[in-house]
Order: sequence, then structure tokens, then C-alpha cells
Amino acid sequence: MSGFVGVVVSDPSLQGQFTQVELRSLKAKFLSLKRDSGGHVTTKNLPGLMKKLRGLNEVISEEEIASHLSQSYPDADQEIEFESFLREYLNLQSRASSKEGGGGGGGGKTSSSFLKSSTTTLLHNLNQAEKSSYVAHINTYLGEDPFLKKYLPIEPTGSQLFDLVRDGVLLCKLINVAVPGTIDERAINKKRVLNPWERNENHTLCLNSAKAIGCTVVNIGTQDLVEGRPHLILGLISQIIKIQLLADLNLKKTPQLVELFDDSKDIDEVLSLSPEKMLLRWMNHHLKKAGYKKTVSNFSTDVKDGEAYAYLLKALAPEHSPETTLETQDPSERAKLVLEQAEKLDCKRYLTPKDITEGSANLNLAFVAQIFQHRNGLTTDTKQVTLTQTATRDDVLLSREERAFRMWINSLGVDSYVNNVFEDIRNGLRSHSQGSQGKEITDADILKWANSKVKASGKTSQMESFKDKSLSNGLFFLELLSAVQPRVVNWKVVTKGEDDEEKKLNATYIISVARKIGCSVFLLPEDIIEVNQKMILTLTASIMYWSLQKQPQSQSETSEQSEPSSMASDAASDIASEDAASTTAASEGEEVNSLSDSMSNLTTDDATSNAPPAENGNGVAG
Repeated sequence: MSGFVGVVVSDPSLQGQFTQVELRSLKAKFLSLKRDSGGHVTTKNLPGLMKKLRGLNEVISEEEIASHLSQSYPDADQEIEFESFLREYLNLQSRASSKEGGGGGGGGKTSSSFLKSSTTTLLHNLNQAEKSSYVAHINTYLGEDPFLKKYLPIEPTGSQLFDLVRDGVLLCKLINVAVPGTIDERAINKKRVLNPWERNENHTLCLNSAKAIGCTVVNIGTQDLVEGRPHLILGLISQIIKIQLLADLNLKKTPQLVELFDDSKDIDEVLSLSPEKMLLRWMNHHLKKAGYKKTVSNFSTDVKDGEAYAYLLKALAPEHSPETTLETQDPSERAKLVLEQAEKLDCKRYLTPKDITEGSANLNLAFVAQIFQHRNGLTTDTKQVTLTQTATRDDVLLSREERAFRMWINSLGVDSYVNNVFEDIRNGLRSHSQGSQGKEITDADILKWANSKVKASGKTSQMESFKDKSLSNGLFFLELLSAVQPRVVNWKVVTKGEDDEEKKLNATYIISVARKIGCSVFLLPEDIIEVNQKMILTLTASIMYWSLQKQPQSQSETSEQSEPSSMASDAASDIASEDAASTTAASEGEEVNSLSDSMSNLTTDDATSNAPPAENGNGVAG
């Protein structure tokens, strides 16, 4: 953290609307436009840039942006400074939000997945209803946690939630509730009072683990969590909770979902559906059977009158669904009756009648997901659940390597959320690295680096190759992690790795420790235990990349290398730039850029060859 200032805005209230990641990105775009425009940014050249910004693209036209700017700057030649640009961006964001009408989970590219929106919005008006629901969820699932119970329950009003998040423990625990086993709790710093270093480690572990389960966190840094920024924290919590609620909406966990598709040719479609779209399809399946004439395409405007819910509960729980619910004409009264029926299924936790009538997209999605969890209404006749035609493809889809590549791609914050690597990128619409000016980093270079690091630390372990079976006990990687960050491994909790249970303990600890220091890794404990060659390579390369990146660099070189050279270095920058912002020395900078290119160039062909058994439905092996 020392020596890192970031982009400073003179107005603190304006600066508080953006994360440092956002400010750096916007400042770079603004300065680039200024250079290209002869040193002046005006209403003549600014609309083209603003049209491309997140939240405005495909929502507001360039002409509308120009018209808006002309109201504040009648003189088309008047120069616009960076802070004015930020204010106009926020104003246009608000206008775009109003134009969309809060459409939530509806159709259209901007709402294709909740995982792409929650933590990247620049509209920072807190939704108290959502906050209260998330607090209720935390109190329910973590209320008896041995460490947290002395701090819970959290009061839904006030700042207690954001204060409690500052040490990083709560979010780590919440991730493990959503996807059990993601974080080895032995890696969490859980002292009553943490020093800044320990707190930063927890937040780094949290953000890397959130990425590993599918959250998009490109606009959040550890400092944002330390400061308890409410809009960012609620966005992250929202994603984590939704991942938990939607965990069963896939064929692996709920093969009965095949019932939603008319014939075998539709199976390809199910492979690429996001959990949110799968939930909508499930809902419409039952609504059609119940005689509802409309199609629900979002969790906001299409459910505001409560009628769809009345039909859904009539189909799923007729014993709790009197005709009076459908006969009621007042939407508020109908919403109240709907929740009274849902409460009998233990499905009321996430929203109130007002949340229904106001079309709160996040809370309505959570409500429907909760109904699915308690009573999905799908067939229990296993003879009707036939996946033999897709067994081979399903095995590939659910392979651990496919999962690693999918989570890695999504962690980069690209425009389209990938639900299935093989389906979603088959058309080639994927970013790619531009190639490094440095020397090519080979597998042999990575192997040599790892062995030399361990040897230099005074240890004797060595690996012969990335398929060396002795790696299965995990000791080499713990020694490597200790070599690059001496204090990070607690050797008191390390086992000898002599049997399967001890190997599993070491493997889970390795992954959490790597994430804790800032490595972006997406493998599972089984990949280490079984010595999955390609995943062992990516683990070693990630540790090497992190180690080289944290080396000191002169100020001049820092300013010259403001943008990462590839997707992998961009992802690592998002993790480490907030608190380990210094990068590499000149000679090592070439190695870092080449290494990140090498990691980016791993192909899905590699991911599918010799695919191991599929992961469990939660995305992380228990």
C-alpha cells in the first residue's frame, strides 16, 4: 500500500462515486481522447467516447449524449476537464437507468446475467430493501458461526454491515456458504484485532475466491473493502447470495430440468443458458401449464402485479393457493396474499409486498429461486430424465478444466458472461492477447523458476515435471508459496500428505494461500491431488507471475506501463494494484508480459483433452 496514491479527485463526494479501478480506466480514456484531439476535450469530441462507456453503450445514442452535454456547455468549443467529465458520466448513467425503467432480468444484452451488473454500476444509491434482505440472509446462514456469532445478528439499518465487512472474515465465510469448501478457513486471519497486512490478506483471499466461484469483481479492490464502500459491498454480497440461490439450476444438480425442453435438439440451448435464464424458463414452463397467457421475460416489470406469482404457486402448491388470490384486483393486496402462501413453503425471506409491486429485480429473482429450491414441480420419474444423448458432451462441459477456463474468462470482466466455454465462445467473439515484446516463456522456464525459488529458500523439494506424482502431497507448492512470501504459510496446519485425507487438506490450503497472497487461480483440490498436468502448470505460472509482478520498479517505468499487455496481466492488475501497485523491474517486466501471454494462449483444446471426471454441481469439490 505504501507509495500508491492513485487518481485523486478534488471533490471527495465525487471521488467516492468511483473505485480506483474505475478512475484509472476513465482517466486513461479521457487523456487518450485529449491527446488525439489536440489537447482539448469539448462537446464536439466527447460524445463518441461516452457512448462506449459501461452503462451507456446500447442504451443512449451519441446524439442524445451530445444533446445532454449541450445543455451544460452551450459553447461547443468550451474545454471540459476530467472532473466535469466524471460528473456528466454520472448524470448520463442516471438518465440511462431511467430510460431502461429498471427492467432487471429482462431481455436485452445489458441484462443477460446478474453476474455482470451488480458490482460494476456507477449508480451508488443504496437500496435499503435489498440491504435488509441480504442482512437477513447473513443472519440466517452465519448466525451460529463460531467466530461471527458474537457480532450477529446484524441490524439491517445503519452501518453495522459495512463495518463488519472491513476485516474480511464475513465475506470469506459468506463465500463458503454459497459454495462450500471454496476457502480453507485455516487461511483466514481471524484474530479479534487484525493489523492492516492481515486485513488486506483477507480481502485479497475474498476477492480471488469470489472470482473463482463466478463473481465479476473487476471494479473492486481491497482498499474498497477496507473502507467499507456500501455500494460495492452490497453488489458483491448480491452476487454471492445469488450464486448460492441459483446453484441447483443446472443439469448436473437437477437433471429433471431436461423436462423444460421439448426435444433433443433443444439440449444445446440448455448448455449455454445462464442460471437466471434457466430460472425464467422453469417459471414459464409452470405458468403455461397453469393457464397463464403471458410470458415472463424479467423479474421486474413482468411480475409487478403479482399475477404471475399467483399462477406459479397455484401450479406448484395448490393446497396453499385459494382462488381469491387470482380474483383480487389490487396488486398490493395480491402481493400480500402471494407472500402469505409462499410463507407456508418457507419462501418469504427475501422480499415484501412493496418489493413485488415496485419490481425489485434482484429480490424478485431471489424469491423465485427460493421457490425453485423448495418445490420445483419437476418430474421424479427417473425414466423420463434421459441424458444419454448428451452424456459425453455433459462430461466435457462439467470437467474441472472447462470450469477453470470459464471462471478465468469471466473474471476478466469481458462484455459477455460465459456460462459454457464451448457454446459461448464458439463464434470467436473473445478478447485475445496482442503478443509480448519480451522473450517467450516456456514450460521449462516456469519449472526451472519454481525449483530455483524453493532451493534458494533452503528447502530440498524439487519437481521433475508438471506431472510429477510426488506433487500430490502438496508440500512442494507450500514450500514455493513460502519462498515467495515467507510469512504466508502456517506450517502448524500443514500435514505430511501421506494419505488421501491429508493430501486433500494440503491441497485446499494451497489454493486458499495462493489466493490470499494475490494469485488468480481457478483449479480445484482434486487437480493437485491427481496431479492434473495442465492445472499444475497454471498454478505454478500464476505463482510465478505474482512473484515477478511484485518486484520493485522505477517510477518512470511504472508510468510507461499503465496498461497491462494481455488479459492475464489485466486480471492480475485488478487483484494486486490496490495494495501491491508496484510492478516489475525492466528485465523482469518482459518475463511477466510474456508469461501472461502464455497463460492467455492456453486453449480450450487443451482444456478438453484427457478431461478428468466432472466437478460437483456447486462448482467446487467438497
